[in-house]
Amino acid sequence: MSKRILVVSQHYWPENFRITDICAGFKEHGVEVDVLCGLPNYPKGEWFDGYSYTKPRREVHDGVELFRCGEIRRKGNTGARIFLNYISFPLYAPFSLPRLHGRKYDAVFCYETSPVLMMWPAIIYAKTHKIPLTTYVLDLWPENLYSVMPVKNKAMRGIAKGVSHWFYRRSDRLITMSQSMETRLNAIAPKAKTTVIPQYCEDFYAVDVYDETLKNRFEGKFNILFAGNISPAQDLGLLVECAVRLKNDKREDIHFVIVGDGMSREAFQTEINSADVAEFFTFEGQKPVTDIPTYQTAADALFGALAKSDDLGLTIPAKITSYMAAGKPCLVAIDGEGAKVIDDAHCGLTCPAGDANALYDNIIKLADMPKEQLKRLGENGRKYFNANFKRSILLEKIINFVF
Repeated sequence: MSKRILVVSQHYWPENFRITDICAGFKEHGVEVDVLCGLPNYPKGEWFDGYSYTKPRREVHDGVELFRCGEIRRKGNTGARIFLNYISFPLYAPFSLPRLHGRKYDAVFCYETSPVLMMWPAIIYAKTHKIPLTTYVLDLWPENLYSVMPVKNKAMRGIAKGVSHWFYRRSDRLITMSQSMETRLNAIAPKAKTTVIPQYCEDFYAVDVYDETLKNRFEGKFNILFAGNISPAQDLGLLVECAVRLKNDKREDIHFVIVGDGMSREAFQTEINSADVAEFFTFEGQKPVTDIPTYQTAADALFGALAKSDDLGLTIPAKITSYMAAGKPCLVAIDGEGAKVIDDAHCGLTCPAGDANALYDNIIKLADMPKEQLKRLGENGRKYFNANFKRSILLEKIINFVF
């Protein structure tokens, strides 16, 4: 008899989150999948075409049954709206649990991004029906909260810590992204079974996709690509500082291509304009994930950063694995596990988070590096990806751990 799993995730297709592909992987392995999720409005905070607060509340995507709950959209991406969005899903989702009546599950799987509160409906269902709950911990709380909202009040931090730890202790199994995170979660939830399964990326990231039009648009420059969510945690202001120095040093040959959107895009562009370095940047906007390999193939190097925080260094960001798969040199300003994997693979240049001077030096090193050496760095990354981060390998580990 085939297994059936209930997946709880505030975000799901058509939003760009890897849980959609994980569910596809469950289906490929013969597991029947239902998903309890929110209404798509991330990252812009506007309803996706065809969606509103009232519809649709149930649909099927690639054989996966979706039960959508109400949520308050992030409209405007102000602090107040993001807070309301954060708390709305865990408040509304439990009222959708009765819709699952009569559907028998072997496991509950919670895809835990921010906030940790999104675990609440998964906990209710798992405990009520006495079935095991596995939580896939992408954002460790309350530490991840502090990376975007620097809470200083000791009482508030104490409450956030107590609530977050209570949620993690309700899980029977915890999937962690690194050994460092596993050590932290073992201390928080000692009764839970834990394992380390790094984030994978979809196989299409490891395929070169040549586009002559795109290549011609950026020809003659050393193009450094950032692809992904534009948020405070990404610390893209570092690129503005570097662009100012590039302008002063007359290095007009170096160019930054930004593919993506997010809550900080407007502020980022304002910072660029204020520094009078707009000529160093091209914004391509949000693109389907399947278009990203086209940009990666056209780029000379791939950039990633995380804000300075001990806790953000606990994981290898999914962006890093997709960059390594692309077979291009990686340029990162990250602490902890993300920097370590780049150094171990010998596939790029790293510097500490927040260090604009070191990042600038690395930009110049890459731009002046012989093409054969750049090619070797990219090949090293793809080789390391194939050995450690392939979708098939890590998906099988997830399924074996859940069941």
